[in-house]
Amino acid sequence: MQPAPAASALNLSDLPHLVLCRHGQTDWNAEGRLQGQEEIDINERGRAEARRNGRRLAERLGAAASSFRFLASPMRRTRETMRLVRAEMGLDPEAYETDPRLVELSFGDWQGSTLQEVEAREPTAIIEREAGKWTFRPPGERAESYDMLAARVAPVFAELDRPTVMIAHGGTIRSFLKLYTGLDAATAAHRPIPQDRFIEVENGVMHWR
Repeated sequence: MQPAPAASALNLSDLPHLVLCRHGQTDWNAEGRLQGQEEIDINERGRAEARRNGRRLAERLGAAASSFRFLASPMRRTRETMRLVRAEMGLDPEAYETDPRLVELSFGDWQGSTLQEVEAREPTAIIEREAGKWTFRPPGERAESYDMLAARVAPVFAELDRPTVMIAHGGTIRSFLKLYTGLDAATAAHRPIPQDRFIEVENGVMHWR
C-alpha cells in the first residue's frame, strides 16, 4: 500500500506539544557525505550536541517531561542521541520508542559520496538535482526524493496524540517544515538543519530552542 500524498500547509495547532530534534553530528556529516540510510555513529561533537539538547529540554519541560512520549528513528545515530538526551534529563536512557517510518531518506547509489564526488561522476545529475531538489530521486533501487520522504513521515506527525519528543533526521525536519509551516519546496530542500538546537511546537506556535 502506497503512503498517502503529503498534504501542504497543515496546521501547527493540530499538533500536541512537540519537540523535534535532529541527531548529533557524525563524521560523515562533517565530511559532507550523503549519509541517508547508512548506519554511521555520532562523533564526540555530536555527543556534546545531544547533551546540550538534553540539558535545554530539561530546562524547558521540567517535571512535565515524564508525561511526554519519546520517539526516535531506529537508526543508530538517532538512538544514541536519544539515549544521551534522556540521560541528561535524568530519565531512563532506554525508555523510548522507535518508528521505522522515521528513518532518513535513502540516497540510493550516492550514499557514502560527497556531492563533489557525485558531480565528478554524474555532472548532469547534479544539475538536475539543483533545479528541483525536492522531487529529485537519485539513482538506485531504494533511492527516495524529499517528496517521497514527506509522504512517508506525514502520518507519523498526524498520529501524534500526546506531548512528544521526537529525534530524527535532517530530512524529517525539512519535511515537517514544508508540511506544517508552508515553506516552499525549494527552500525546504535547502534549509540547513542544526544539530545543536531543536524545534518546539506548543499551542500552535513554533520556536527554535
